[in-house]
Amino acid sequence: MKGEIFYGKGIRELEDEHPDLYDLVKNINETVWSGNVLDYKTQKLIAIGITASRADPRATKKQIQSAINELDITKEEIVDVLRVVLLTSGMPAFSKSLQILNSVISTMDEE
Repeated sequence: MKGEIFYGKGIRELEDEHPDLYDLVKNINETVWSGNVLDYKTQKLIAIGITASRADPRATKKQIQSAINELDITKEEIVDVLRVVLLTSGMPAFSKSLQILNSVISTMDEE
């Protein structure tokens, strides 16, 4: 999510309607993804784990897609993250996230 890529609905509307709030969100985005200690790839894998553990299909899909597209993160690396999700959040979150990962991979293979 480096740059000005926002997954939250409504963020783009802020740019025109409330530029001060948009700048705030943009600055938070840049600060969080700074890679001060952890590199961006590690941060992205953590983001996948968090969204997957929340069983948030939209956010999990977006995080997985950007991880693969931006950072060439492999399916195996994501599965390792999902193993932790299985341990910490249980089978439903793990299963849903694995389905999302396979769907993303399948869609990419078709392109």
